[in-house]
Amino acid sequence: MTDFVVFGEDWGAFPSSTQHLIRHLMPKHRVIWVNSIGLRAPKLTFRDTKRLFLKAWSMFRYNRQRPKCHNDAKNPYIIEPLALPFHQFRVVRKLNQYLLSQQINKVIKQQDFSQITLLISLPTAADLVGCFGEKKIIYYCGDDFEALEHVDHQPVSLLEQELAHKADLIVTASQNIAKKFPAHKTVALPHGVDYQLFSTPTDAPKDTPSSGYVAGFYGTISSWIDTELLSTTAKTMPQWQFVLIGHAKVDITLLKGLPNVHFLGFKPHHELPAYVQHWDVALLPFQRNPQIEACNPLKLKEYLASGTPVAATRFPAAEEYQHAIAIQSPGEDFANVITRAYLQQNMAAFRRQLVADKTWQTRADQLEDLIKNSDYT
Repeated sequence: MTDFVVFGEDWGAFPSSTQHLIRHLMPKHRVIWVNSIGLRAPKLTFRDTKRLFLKAWSMFRYNRQRPKCHNDAKNPYIIEPLALPFHQFRVVRKLNQYLLSQQINKVIKQQDFSQITLLISLPTAADLVGCFGEKKIIYYCGDDFEALEHVDHQPVSLLEQELAHKADLIVTASQNIAKKFPAHKTVALPHGVDYQLFSTPTDAPKDTPSSGYVAGFYGTISSWIDTELLSTTAKTMPQWQFVLIGHAKVDITLLKGLPNVHFLGFKPHHELPAYVQHWDVALLPFQRNPQIEACNPLKLKEYLASGTPVAATRFPAAEEYQHAIAIQSPGEDFANVITRAYLQQNMAAFRRQLVADKTWQTRADQLEDLIKNSDYT
């Protein structure tokens, strides 16, 4: 049986594609999950200082009070990495390599892991390849890191090139990302969806608008969300209520003062179906930039699984479903896109059918087949 050592983002944060895949592999495989070792050096800001403090506290809590079992039905064995987030300095990389290999190998020995597959989803873990006696190395690339915000692009790009060279197999979340890597060892594995969670009918939450038409969005409200577009649209559609779920990481002054815009804050992933199922239209109001051009948002398939009509700005991942959702045309008011989406109410069953076989379990099975076909035994 293959045992996995996985380098990803912090476990338990808003679930990424890596977490979804690993959750569905855990019934058959033992997993050590190493939390994020960062993609950029911290700055002297309140946000970065707070994150550094929380990471330090997590290291103390996890590494001094480890769970007795490496994982249970829902969680892997979690390691808070002893690492410094200054990957542009070779001496720091060497120090991190030494500290992390000592820390993780100790757990590997305690848990009697063998036949290890190393699965890395963050390029900053490239220096750890070869440190654990692993049989195979997978680079799971869910994002185009060269296009992401809040990334130290030059050092991360170099680390990604190193990792791609070392990897036995590169698995990407889209064909667009796959083009960056050697074709002979790269496979595109599109995102899945928790179909049962999002398609099973639920009652409407009490904090969602109870009257009028409702258009909603969930996810981090970051710079790639077109808040100006949303503000203009909300003003021209006073009969509609606009619901936004998630942490705001950008200035939302344009939206906060509008009477028909409602911020509900962060909601756990398992609560989201109750909201989206009762919206009249689900929104994908993205900016046009390199990050969005390369993205494959998890929420697109979740929206489709809910059956709710979708209004989106134009980006490549949305165009795959242009026959089932409303996509903004050049020069078109987004209010008109929402109206067109609303008129697709009778296509709910069709939208669900489009993603019914694209579950995370299916994707995990496909990844497992790649493992078996690559002599991961």
